[in-house]
Amino acid sequence: MQYKDLEKYKDGEVIATGITTNSPEGVFMTRAGGELRYVAVKGMANDWAVYVHWSYNSIEFIKQQGDKVTMREHVEKCVPIEDEKLWEAYRL
Repeated sequence: MQYKDLEKYKDGEVIATGITTNSPEGVFMTRAGGELRYVAVKGMANDWAVYVHWSYNSIEFIKQQGDKVTMREHVEKCVPIEDEKLWEAYRL
């Protein structure tokens, strides 16, 4: 995804969602194993973030209560970052 793609979304809109493993090969958030659902959301300041929680939770729950992914390596497993401007807009 590129920064120009981010501008097409409305504030609070889901950019991407999916399931990944909770492991070093996926998005490693806890040693408990299992699957995580990720939800990438556009923020209100032309920024964005990826949140995760257990895969059985709803997208809406994860938007509101999920854990923010802060490591770029893990963010890019959810949303490929094609330009630095997009990463600069990531809300850490």
